[in-house]
Amino acid sequence: MNNTLKQSFWNQFAASIDMLEYAIHMCPTNLWDNESNFWRITYHSLFFLDYYITLPPINFTPPAPFTLSEFEDEVAEKAYTKTALLQYVQFCKNKCYQLINSTALLDENIIWENESKTMQYPIIEILLYNLRHVQHHVAQLNTLLRQHINDAPSCLFRGK
Repeated sequence: MNNTLKQSFWNQFAASIDMLEYAIHMCPTNLWDNESNFWRITYHSLFFLDYYITLPPINFTPPAPFTLSEFEDEVAEKAYTKTALLQYVQFCKNKCYQLINSTALLDENIIWENESKTMQYPIIEILLYNLRHVQHHVAQLNTLLRQHINDAPSCLFRGK
């Protein structure tokens, strides 16, 4: 993948991650931990963003204080704070940038494969899937924000 394609790919992925970050910032306290599941959707999005950019994903563990609850379809005992999830955003953004700019992206022999081998993708494809997954959940969060505060982050053309 040439540098223009890598940069374009990063610009779009970073925009999705930035939009997730902006939604977190805009979320009022009374919406964060209520029946809307705002914090849970946010955590789910970040957890799988992190997982899908982990090479190899076998033995994946999110950074503390996060757990593998998303794999187990369990809800954390209490809501993660905005601060903790905003730190996770930065962690994932840095990790994603490093992967996109690594030689792994160019190596067609490297396959992202989950432990059960039910998902097997070239790196570029798992990144595209991951980008779509993040955007899907950003759209959910923006819908919640519009329903509760009649506002939501604007669509970004490129990440910062």
